[in-house]
Amino acid sequence: MSVLQDLVLAFRFLTRVPLPGAHAQHALSGAAKFFPVVGLVVALGAIGLRRVLSSHLAPPVVAAVVLAYLVLITGGFHEDGLADAADGFGGGWSKERILEIMRDSRIGSFGALAISLSLLARYSLLSSLRIDKFSTYIIVAHVLCRWTTLPLSFFMHPARAQGQGAGVAQRTSAWSLVFGTLIALTICYYVMHLAFWVPLAAAVVVTLLTALYYQSQIGGITGDCFGATNQLTEISIYLCGVWVS
Repeated sequence: MSVLQDLVLAFRFLTRVPLPGAHAQHALSGAAKFFPVVGLVVALGAIGLRRVLSSHLAPPVVAAVVLAYLVLITGGFHEDGLADAADGFGGGWSKERILEIMRDSRIGSFGALAISLSLLARYSLLSSLRIDKFSTYIIVAHVLCRWTTLPLSFFMHPARAQGQGAGVAQRTSAWSLVFGTLIALTICYYVMHLAFWVPLAAAVVVTLLTALYYQSQIGGITGDCFGATNQLTEISIYLCGVWVS
């Protein structure tokens, strides 16, 4: 596929932006290198929304609207992955049972709790971010949380033969990993300069710890696991922004 086709596929897969073209599951591994770019565009939309609303609404209300935008622009894609992963790991006692629960379209108590806590954490942290750090940290958070798919898909095996995880895991090339990582680092350095090492360290730690957990529980990774790591990384970077304020 061409560079433009990969970029369009990345947006079609990760967002609800109505772009032309067909969804090609087998081509996702090539499009993954542009996932950080998708994160940048999503973040820029959130920044624009905050700037329009901040002079009219209180910071907590602005944070709620921005959070709603972030969920709607992705169609709750990552939240769904987090919920399924929480249900699977929370309710399953074997690899087979965990994967079976993840396949279930119904949400369970662990999934409902995970989504609720994720929304609460992000709302609280976005409300607490200083105005002068909001733009910086929301860009870095959304670039790096989508970057996590690259190392996870490069180093980890799919936990099942079919599904979104199988379409990406162990299919991402070294070139895509390096190219996507360079894009992510360039964006982060541009907005934060050398201080970007703090959120980068958080993203790497979350990615590593979740990868080790997935490996120990199901021997690989699924599409839901990508979503769960994405959400945890986003929260951890917001936390970094509040912590160093």
